[in-house]
Amino acid sequence: MTLTAPTTTGPGAASRPGALRRAWRTASPYAYLAPFFTLFAAFGLFPLLYTAFVSLYRVELQTPGEMEWRGLGNYTALLSDTYFWTALRNTFTIGVLSTVPQLVMALGLAHVLNHRLRGRTFFRTAMLLPYATSVAAATLVFAQLFGRDFGLVNVVLGLVGIDPVDWQTGTVASQVAVSTIVVWRWTGYNALIYLAGMQSIPHELYEAAEMDGASRLRQFWHVTLPGLRPTILFTVVVSTIGATQLFGEPLLFEGSVSGGISHQYQTLGLYLYEQGWGFFHLGRAAAIAWVMFLLILLVVGVNALFVRRRSRKEAGR
Repeated sequence: MTLTAPTTTGPGAASRPGALRRAWRTASPYAYLAPFFTLFAAFGLFPLLYTAFVSLYRVELQTPGEMEWRGLGNYTALLSDTYFWTALRNTFTIGVLSTVPQLVMALGLAHVLNHRLRGRTFFRTAMLLPYATSVAAATLVFAQLFGRDFGLVNVVLGLVGIDPVDWQTGTVASQVAVSTIVVWRWTGYNALIYLAGMQSIPHELYEAAEMDGASRLRQFWHVTLPGLRPTILFTVVVSTIGATQLFGEPLLFEGSVSGGISHQYQTLGLYLYEQGWGFFHLGRAAAIAWVMFLLILLVVGVNALFVRRRSRKEAGR
């Protein structure tokens, strides 16, 4: 007589693999997302929270282990620092001088590229070449172009009878020069974003406007711009955030963290670097970083409020 091992049968054994499959289906999305959230927590969330913690203390770069509680002292010290307000004003001015022209030019270039042209692929690819150029290379070239004695810009101005401009010393001149670098690098990038937005507008709207006798200009004003409103708001927010964080261009334009001999083009990014790695005040540098973060949140909040009001106004029509 042979003995055989009993086999486990029944509804419990049959449902166990199914339960494991259902559990894996539930947990697998989180498992796939876990690497991203792990890296974000380690290199994004933790530095953000730790910077807020450091901003409440007096911390010097030479002795980072010695921390003295200051509370909001670092923030109140910024309010009484004239260089902070100068950097804030310069950031706003350079942001306006660089954001407005680049978005207007990008909109015009995208409108031209949206029509049938010979070599459209070449021109669209060429739009990204300035963006692909490194900040250091572009800034160093523009620093030579804006040289006072032998710069090409002053040579061209001299041909029309304008005296040489000291682009690195004058307040307005230096800010215009730095803004020109930003405009050159980012106009093509924004033009391609606008081009993608224009191509998503239904062609039937243009045909209907053309049948109604609308000219190209009226089609652009009444069809293209309304269709591009979300894209324009997106580029405005992104460009404003980039202007708030502007660092490489003003740093390499003259090679000084002070932004010129009289801080005439020192941005908040340069001011943060000067306080943290020039004067070794890590606590104050952390406070500046959080002020910049709050300014960005303010800009995004104002944009969201504008979009919400605009949507409500259009929904009420």
